[in-house]
Amino acid sequence: MAEISRAALEAAVREYRDPYLDKDLYELGAVKALDVDPGGQVSVTIQLPYASAGIAGGMQQVIASKLENVAGVTGTTVTVSQRIHAHKAQRDMESMARVKNIIAVASGKGGVGKSTTSVNLALALTAEGARVGILDADIYGPSVGMMLGIPDGERPKTEGDKYFLPIEVHGVQAMSMAFLATANTPMVWRGPMASGALQQLLTQTLWNDLDYLIIDMPPGTGDIQLTLAQKVPVTGAVIVTTPQDIALLDCRKGIEMFRKVEVPVLGVVENMSIHICSNCGHEEALFGHGGGERVADDYQTQLLGQLPLHITIREQTDSGRPSVVAEPDSEVARRYRDIARRLSATLSTRARNDSAPIPSISVSDD
Repeated sequence: MAEISRAALEAAVREYRDPYLDKDLYELGAVKALDVDPGGQVSVTIQLPYASAGIAGGMQQVIASKLENVAGVTGTTVTVSQRIHAHKAQRDMESMARVKNIIAVASGKGGVGKSTTSVNLALALTAEGARVGILDADIYGPSVGMMLGIPDGERPKTEGDKYFLPIEVHGVQAMSMAFLATANTPMVWRGPMASGALQQLLTQTLWNDLDYLIIDMPPGTGDIQLTLAQKVPVTGAVIVTTPQDIALLDCRKGIEMFRKVEVPVLGVVENMSIHICSNCGHEEALFGHGGGERVADDYQTQLLGQLPLHITIREQTDSGRPSVVAEPDSEVARRYRDIARRLSATLSTRARNDSAPIPSISVSDD
């Protein structure tokens, strides 16, 4: 049997370009091994740097097909995995123990679907193979627990009378002020008290080795946002908006706020971009068109994706089974997963934080 050209094999692998980073797999450093046995069997090991389970199967098929066209190849084995790294936060703050990356999901104003986006984004990243947690930082109006279907009155367990254990649901680790109070108890607190509560929720929760912690921020640019920027190692922010002009104005303010505190804005999610009639399927841009893309261009960031205004999104979220888990094969779930992959891929291009904090160890006599 003629010797198989290694250069030809590498060229075949290079023909596949990553759909989110627009680079070949060698440029990404994703090819970990390329071996050929005497019988012409080729094995390739690929490790992507972002949450990508949804495209792994297609990638395997495409690369296998290209390799099989190389002269002398009798068969292929393509293995695709992922490894998510910790990336640097603002002002090189030390990352949290057990949490690689913190992503703040924010909006300049309320009513744009930020919490719905946060929950579905967390679920989408989980579906893409990442370990994910979500923290409800809206101290005054927490809603993440209800959206995830966690019953009112369910309380997190504790460890050592010092740490809360997050409640796990749909594969996501969740923590919220709503888990520590009743649904009818208002948080009548001044700003510093709410900010302190956020810090406690974040640092006194024993997160279990997360790739990503999604923080669902309250709307606006107040005390809690400033506390997050000054005292929490945020890897990046996502801004949620709708296409209408008043929402875009507040969206710009949110981006400017994160820029001032040196938190990189990873992209913009345009929610309610198209209304889809539940009876006839007619699509109409009720709130305008192209606003999210214009803002992203103005601030040299990207439009991560557009989501429709559809009754099923609201119904599924209200029922505690958001779209990504209620209808995983639907167009809405597909869009959320595409946004999750794009976000994770964008984050993977940032400088890595290779210095992780040493976990604290307590010693007792018993």
